[in-house]
Amino acid sequence: MVLSNKGLLLAALLATTAPAFAQARELVFNTDASDPAPKAAFEQLIADFEAEYPDITVKVNIFDHEGYKTAIRNFLTADAPDLANWYAGNRMAPFVAANQFMDVSDVWEENGLNDSLHSAASAMTIDGKQWGVPYTYYQWGIYYNKDVYAKVGVEPADNWEDFLANCQKFKDAGIDCVTTGSKALWPIAGIFDYMSLRTNGYDWHMQLTRGEIPWTDDKVKAVFAEWEKLLPYTSPNHAAIDWQDAVSNIVQGKAANYVMGNFAVAPFLDGGMTEENLGFMPFPTINADIPRAEEAPTDTVHIPAGAKNPEDAKLFLAFLARPDVQTKMNQTLGQLPINAESSVGDDPYLQAGFDLLSTADGGIAQFFDRDASPEMAKVGMEGFQEFMVRPERLDGILERLERTRQRAAR
Repeated sequence: MVLSNKGLLLAALLATTAPAFAQARELVFNTDASDPAPKAAFEQLIADFEAEYPDITVKVNIFDHEGYKTAIRNFLTADAPDLANWYAGNRMAPFVAANQFMDVSDVWEENGLNDSLHSAASAMTIDGKQWGVPYTYYQWGIYYNKDVYAKVGVEPADNWEDFLANCQKFKDAGIDCVTTGSKALWPIAGIFDYMSLRTNGYDWHMQLTRGEIPWTDDKVKAVFAEWEKLLPYTSPNHAAIDWQDAVSNIVQGKAANYVMGNFAVAPFLDGGMTEENLGFMPFPTINADIPRAEEAPTDTVHIPAGAKNPEDAKLFLAFLARPDVQTKMNQTLGQLPINAESSVGDDPYLQAGFDLLSTADGGIAQFFDRDASPEMAKVGMEGFQEFMVRPERLDGILERLERTRQRAAR
């Protein structure tokens, strides 16, 4: 067959454009889901998405955790993928400020996510817009030894006054009311966060961690005043032990309560505790006029501003937000779905956490070292540890934190 000049031109055009059409429905996804459970969860997620959207292929680039922290800053600038893993709250704020994450408020609006993902909406919102979709989190709270409570003859308290009264009874029995390990600093940031959230509320706490409130402010001092009430009942050697050592204090009945994240459940049970004697409760109310906010580090997926296929990327975000998808994914992760219409398995701690976070009308904080800048987080946690050991140094500690805040603001 002999082609005319016009036919040759058409054939050449088709040969040139065919690869472009073939690649047009590819999504490139960069992630640090390199550990076994997250890797398996994402593999299943992508397989399910491709089955539902057979015209779209998802190409995944997996980075190790530490390398990803640097890589994301590079690839968002130079060669942006269509989707990228990251975190909520202040961790995403620099990328929003640099116009490197896309506004996906339309995905939230069109899919009713302000209702179904309401517990994490505040952590995904900057300037009234949403900048990604959260898919998993885990609760913090108080894990306690039920046998110790029974031995001393007290019941879990839901308010600060009663909790401190229990603490005195534990102390009288020779038991630490609260244990923690501050050798690595971060565990006590969880205590500070709850003191702050319960004393002054979510909005105030977020202003503080964003650097908008002086650390010498009277409301900051009020947080530490409440915390100081707990210090006589806290394990005195906390600065010398790691968080796993504090787990042993609960297991062995040397302490009654531990402010910690749900990832500690496995070490508790591995240490010999059972669901019959390991309890979980929310951090008690300090100011009853403040809506209850909780601590729940949240993992997210975003569309980079330089994405080549943003429309299909939005389809992926809508898929990721669905209750059935989040249920299935978090069964593999062993964590909590954020969609309030999702379900969790029989694990009593996940069930308690799902209820706790789904009903947290006050907001979801991300944890101090995620909500604050890296420099402020480091100096802040060092100050928290020093305060717990030498509370009489509070004024000097707060002045040091304030100098750090001012330096960061320049």
